[in-house]
Parts: sequence; structure tokens; C-alpha cells
Amino acid sequence: MNDVIAFEDLPAGRIIPLGELVVDRDEMVDFARRFDPQPFHLDEDAGRDSIFGGLSASGWYTASLWMRVYVDAVLSGSTGQGSPGVRELRWLAPVFAGDRLAFEVEVLSARLSKSRPGLGLVEMRGTARRGDEVVYQFESTGMFGTRG
Repeated sequence: MNDVIAFEDLPAGRIIPLGELVVDRDEMVDFARRFDPQPFHLDEDAGRDSIFGGLSASGWYTASLWMRVYVDAVLSGSTGQGSPGVRELRWLAPVFAGDRLAFEVEVLSARLSKSRPGLGLVEMRGTARRGDEVVYQFESTGMFGTRG
């Protein structure tokens, strides 16, 4: 396979592990302070008193973590041309500081564009797991250039 990931490298059924990371408390709270300043994302007591039972990460922070590992593992070495959008985005369980999350992307389908030669549309599902539990999942379309 060529070093650059192109449309041809993303057939339906392919699963790409994106790596793991441990959620950093300070980074998690800094993100919430800036972008999602709800009490249960900022304060231990408010988190403990919430339905989450503890200081929890913003879902947008979890999405940002997924995007970071996806860029590092796939997009930075690809023919990626952006995305027309996300179809579904779900936060299935709260994420807490110290959680070890494993990330992956699964190709659901892939087809060549009818209107843009040299461009393929890749339907994908991204997930983040804490152990066997899926805590974050989304489905979107990625646009990738072809080799030809």
C-alpha cells in the first residue's frame, strides 16, 4: 500500500485503530471553561451532584479528542478533502478524567462521486471506548481523492 491513504485504501468494512489516550483533567476543564461552561464540566461538587456522579468531560471535548487522533492517524497522511457533515453524533456515557479511551474509525461504505471525478465519498463510523463500553459514536461522510 502507498504511504498516503487515498480513497482506494478505504473499502467498506475496514476498521482503523486510531490509538488510545488517558483523559487529562486540567485539559478537560480548560476546554469546558472555554467552550462548554456547564457546572458539571467545571466543578467537582457540581459534577458529583449531577446525573453523571462526578466531574465529567464535555461531549464536545470527547469529540475533539477523537478528531485529534483521527487527524494524526489518518487525515494528516491522506488525500482527505474535508466532509460535507455529520449525520449522527451520540454521547453514550459520561467521560471522566483519568479514563483510558481507545478510538477507531470503521468504513461503512465507499463510492466514487458521480459529479466530481477523482473524488470518493466514504461513509464512516467513529467510536471512542472505555474498555468494552462505547462512550462516543458518530457517523459522517469523508471526501477523499483517488490515486488516479
